[in-house]
Amino acid sequence: MMRLSVIIPCYNEEENIFPFIEQIKKIEKQLKEHLLFEYIFVDDGSTDKTLERIQEIRQNNNNIFYLSFSRNFGKESAMLAGMKASKGDYITIMDADLQDPPELLLDMFDKIKEGYDIVGTRRINRKGEPLIRSLFSKMFYKIMNLISEIKMIDGLRDFSLMTRQVVDSILSLEEVNRFSKGIFSWVGYRSTYLSYENRDRVYGKSSWNFWSLLRYSFEGFINFSEALLNIAVWSGTLSFILSIIGIIFIVVRKLTIGGSVNGWASLVTIILLIGGIQLLCIGILGKYISKIFLETKKRPLYFIKEKALNNDR
Repeated sequence: MMRLSVIIPCYNEEENIFPFIEQIKKIEKQLKEHLLFEYIFVDDGSTDKTLERIQEIRQNNNNIFYLSFSRNFGKESAMLAGMKASKGDYITIMDADLQDPPELLLDMFDKIKEGYDIVGTRRINRKGEPLIRSLFSKMFYKIMNLISEIKMIDGLRDFSLMTRQVVDSILSLEEVNRFSKGIFSWVGYRSTYLSYENRDRVYGKSSWNFWSLLRYSFEGFINFSEALLNIAVWSGTLSFILSIIGIIFIVVRKLTIGGSVNGWASLVTIILLIGGIQLLCIGILGKYISKIFLETKKRPLYFIKEKALNNDR
């Protein structure tokens, strides 16, 4: 029988562990004739009793496993660790706060049986979110699709069901700076998306705030677009062109109606000329250096302090 690996990244989710298991177990019963479930919780350095709650439910369930990080490394690292630990024929990533509807797995599995390799999910609205966050989120997807070759659906979630082949392809990418939404799209394969109404967290408060989401969006821009570096290149080029125009204007004015304060105009144009050339050169060099710097460090993306996995892993 086919196996489904359910990866659950957790950071301070002690109140949500029991409700999540209660809901997902109902879906497991409905799919028990088709799939064997295994649950891989990834404790991302939680400071509450998240790990203790996971250990409690593991005592009564032989298909629940976990990894616990030495500190908080971020959701990207947690998802990566979960995918590496999984052995299922199909893999899904879900949040423990039940904002990802477990019952949607039934429709997602039907789509997989139709021949799709990735079944993603998207929120059709952002009910309950702060207005400023919703506006910036919509703006992110519009800008991302404008400046990047990778196209992403507005409202895209990490909650997805993937085949083993897709996950193996994702794991073959050894890049340090990971942006999973972009990676899932970049690897290709036959994909489809299911929409659902936004849901509030069952308990607790999200660890994602406006500034952390803003930083995360910049990771997407940097990893899948050169637009930020192109700003330096084009600003330098524009400054250089304006300085040339300024020089021509000053020369023409001097020859026709006379000049202004002696030395001022020439000094400003020289500064603009040199500054423009410098920005242009720095921008070009930055295109190469930025791609090399972070990847050459080869730092591990996480450290596992404690784990409980299947004996065959």
